[in-house]
Amino acid sequence: MTEQDSRATVYTTLASGPDFRHGIEVKRSRFITVLRRTDSEDSARELVAGLRREFHDARHHCSAFVLGPDRDIQRSNDDGEPSGTAGIPMLEALLKRETAPGATDLSDVSAVVVRYFGGILLGAGGLVRAYSESVSSALETAPLVRRRRLRICAAAVPHAAAGRLENDLRAAGLVMAESSYGAQDTVLRVAVPDQPAEMTAAAERVLALTAGQATLIPGGTEWIDVPLP
Repeated sequence: MTEQDSRATVYTTLASGPDFRHGIEVKRSRFITVLRRTDSEDSARELVAGLRREFHDARHHCSAFVLGPDRDIQRSNDDGEPSGTAGIPMLEALLKRETAPGATDLSDVSAVVVRYFGGILLGAGGLVRAYSESVSSALETAPLVRRRRLRICAAAVPHAAAGRLENDLRAAGLVMAESSYGAQDTVLRVAVPDQPAEMTAAAERVLALTAGQATLIPGGTEWIDVPLP
């Protein structure tokens, strides 16, 4: 199933940018969590491979990832820790992260926890808690965004009017995608929820703001990052 075929129309993921890192210490063992926004199993595994090289002297590089708007790809790896004490607790921390009241929809995220053993055995229960806490505490402060599947609509307006119209549309709460520029016009691209009422309201607003001079033409859908409410 592709992103365009997914049942979900919105989910939460990491904001674009560099890897997010967070560390905790439990009974002298260091747990370094690295989070990366990933859209494929290959990119998730590249994160693990890169951290193995960077932290080559660490004993464990445990991992978990969840991918896709419907979160249909889920993997975890204990990397030498006792079975079920690292990868699965990490995956559960990703899956159960509450992104809004009552909502658990985090996806397209890979987590790797690098462990430096501190000389004190934690036991199975202690390992489960440590790996879960390491990922959960990283997610508490990691930058997140909503990713929404929106209908991209276009309106061609004169260059001189484009800036004002774009500002007015943003002020009205509409999401703007990247504009394009022709010889005579600027084509503003507006990302609208793919629902008839939302489409009609957006088209009417463009007509009103341009005194009927511009028409909003619907196109295909794209996944767009929008800030969390």
